[in-house]
Amino acid sequence: MAKTRTTLTIDEEVLRAVKVRAARAGKGDGEVIEEALRRDLGLDLLDRLWVRNDLGEGEAVELAVEAQHATRHATR
Repeated sequence: MAKTRTTLTIDEEVLRAVKVRAARAGKGDGEVIEEALRRDLGLDLLDRLWVRNDLGEGEAVELAVEAQHATRHATR
């Protein structure tokens, strides 16, 4: 997958936590941030659905969106 460089401003405490997690996992900061974003956006769920099921793309996206909505409602 193609990567794009970007600049963002985040809380110092959050950045410190990213750096600690990255160091413990032997990963780069960007990798840790991307993994967290993928989890929060539900993209990891979509990837797991693709691997485990023979659903078409539309069905998989629909399930991922449903899961996102369910998660959002549960945390509110």
